[in-house]
Amino acid sequence: MAKREIDVHGCKLHPWLRIVRNGDRVVNATRSDGSTKVACSAPVGPGAVAAAVYAEAAPGAAVPTAPVYAQQAQQATATPRWTAEVKTGTGKLPKRPKLAQRRRADDAYVNVFIEFFPERPGSDAAGQQSEMARIAAEIERALLTESAQRIPSAVVQRRNLLSATVPVSMLDQLERDPAIAFIHPAHALKLDRPEVTSVHGKKPPSKAVGNAAKHGRGEGVLIGIIDVGGFDFAHPDFLDDQGKTRFVAIWDQGGDFRRPPPSFTYGAEFRAAQLNAAIAAAAKPGMPPAPWIERQSQLQPGSHGTHVTSIAAGRSGVCPKAKLAAVLIDVPAAGDEFARRRATFSDSSRIAHAVEYLLGIAAEEKLPIAINISLGTNGGAHDGSSGVSRWLDAYLAAPGRAICVAAGNAGQEKSQGEGDLGWMMGRIHTSGQIPARGLEVELEWAVIGDGIEDVSENELEIWYGPQDRFIASLKPPGSSDWIEVKPREYVENRRLPSGITVSVYNEIYHPTNGGNYIAIYLSPNLDPRSFRGIDAGIWRVRLKGEEVRDGRFDAWIERDDPMEIGQDGGRRFFRFPSFFTEKSNVDSHSISSLACGHRVIAVANLDDAREQINASSSQGPTRDGRCKPEIAAPGTGIVAANAYGAPDEPWVSMTGTSMASPYVTGVIGLMLAANPELTAAQCGGILQRTARPLAGSSYKWVNDMGFGRLDAKAAIEEARLINARVAAR
Repeated sequence: MAKREIDVHGCKLHPWLRIVRNGDRVVNATRSDGSTKVACSAPVGPGAVAAAVYAEAAPGAAVPTAPVYAQQAQQATATPRWTAEVKTGTGKLPKRPKLAQRRRADDAYVNVFIEFFPERPGSDAAGQQSEMARIAAEIERALLTESAQRIPSAVVQRRNLLSATVPVSMLDQLERDPAIAFIHPAHALKLDRPEVTSVHGKKPPSKAVGNAAKHGRGEGVLIGIIDVGGFDFAHPDFLDDQGKTRFVAIWDQGGDFRRPPPSFTYGAEFRAAQLNAAIAAAAKPGMPPAPWIERQSQLQPGSHGTHVTSIAAGRSGVCPKAKLAAVLIDVPAAGDEFARRRATFSDSSRIAHAVEYLLGIAAEEKLPIAINISLGTNGGAHDGSSGVSRWLDAYLAAPGRAICVAAGNAGQEKSQGEGDLGWMMGRIHTSGQIPARGLEVELEWAVIGDGIEDVSENELEIWYGPQDRFIASLKPPGSSDWIEVKPREYVENRRLPSGITVSVYNEIYHPTNGGNYIAIYLSPNLDPRSFRGIDAGIWRVRLKGEEVRDGRFDAWIERDDPMEIGQDGGRRFFRFPSFFTEKSNVDSHSISSLACGHRVIAVANLDDAREQINASSSQGPTRDGRCKPEIAAPGTGIVAANAYGAPDEPWVSMTGTSMASPYVTGVIGLMLAANPELTAAQCGGILQRTARPLAGSSYKWVNDMGFGRLDAKAAIEEARLINARVAAR
């Protein structure tokens, strides 16, 4: 029997990064066409892929977009199940050369969070800082190539973490560097799209708290918003009494209309003087509206970001006198050129950069800041150990800053009525317990796509205690064969008869949280000569106890949002994400992993009119048992600014935790205005202390409600008196 190869460095590189590293130039160019976590500067070429492109073409040669991704990007088809219209190749698959014979992915890039040992034997803290500087310099040199200049990249340091854009071909070198503890991937950002219920002409009632003298209106504080869709800075809800915008800065991460911020090399920064000049110019006859004069890369009618900002700090919002700063996250849009889609990142590293930028604006303005993030991630251990969660927690040690994160809209497990698909977004978590050695648990993972195939990559992570050892097995739909992987083993990019690839990693002792995890990845055949999506059907995952002392586990699916792909008469057709079947789904722990950080505040969606938590609101707790979400706030049927709308429809109603989170952000803004020295931990504690239970509930934490509904007046008053002390008699 041949001796198996042992990879002694494999535990330093997250499994998903190992899959990407194992892909050649063409595969990762194709991957970038359908992924927000990989970007590639390879030119988009026309026509079919010749063998020469795959093996012998010079670096920089064009790589065509797979036909199915080209069709998906246009999103203009009215043909249901359009993947059936795209010829993906039949018969025998082309022979795949060995990786060593293929072009390296020198023009493909990923964002990572590199974690360093604070100290190592023979090296003190100063020595490790020097090592971090060395590696940062090496990455920056790698980003000086002509290829890298076409990718939005950054290298940023925070404590013992480095957030960096790196060439895929550099991952081997980083994995073997002794100064590095672990390399986390950036996770795909997920917009839990709110339900838009109606547009309005009538201004909504003010959301301001109490009276101005006692509770304040946000003077002396900065509200930061990280979102998508565009910020309608000229909307009446954001103008002061002189008709000028209250936005002091907007960083459009995907724009090129203006220069980037000084600390970054990508995007476009708009400052108040430019925005106000546009407002003044728009008042002249024949001129377009101000947002078209100072143009952001996204000008989406009914913009999510504008609505969220309006709730937190519009004139009709909670904190109507605060200054505003915003970051527009870059997201691919229908109709974008293929080259731009290929070179775009929409991952959690952009959140880290956005917070870094907003803290810089707060320092410049000399103001405390409350930041809202109504975006999320599904990947990771849901215990605050991911790279971005540790990064955000590092920010929040200083006073005068807090971050609120929407809990997510994955709380629904069953349909609420005909045509309701919310349950599909809710079935992302399962859990269970293997009672003893030799016993098994089987999970059902439904991959749907458009009913024929799923052209996106799918991920499933299973986390369990370090004292146990599980054997993982995977069975594709229609197959009788199981792919078995024991602890410390892995299967990487194994090609199935259909041409798609599967990867399974059975890892122990994660360097950040010490837990064991099994990572399973389903990838389309990314050879554009014969692109094939993942087979639709039930993928079965079997967990068998090899050694069981506790036996409990949790699992989450990381996947994309539903996408409408066509209409036929009155019927709408969708491409669906994967989900757990009703048999396997467990209705808890569905909270966004971005909201699982130790110091961020997670917010649930309160249906104020019904005095209950909205069915779609994601639930806790975290995998390590912490009480998240912490608080519930109004998030159902919230009327706020309608971006770029008709003059007679300036307001729109939306529902989701995306609407609840900025409500709490605005209240924290008022708390910081009352006491600028509050820490994020104190803000969270005050919200817990002052929360009020819903009718029929107690003060006990509940997995969908947190500690209760927000009591804004009580929270502001508690913030003002937090340092008051009286001598005991």
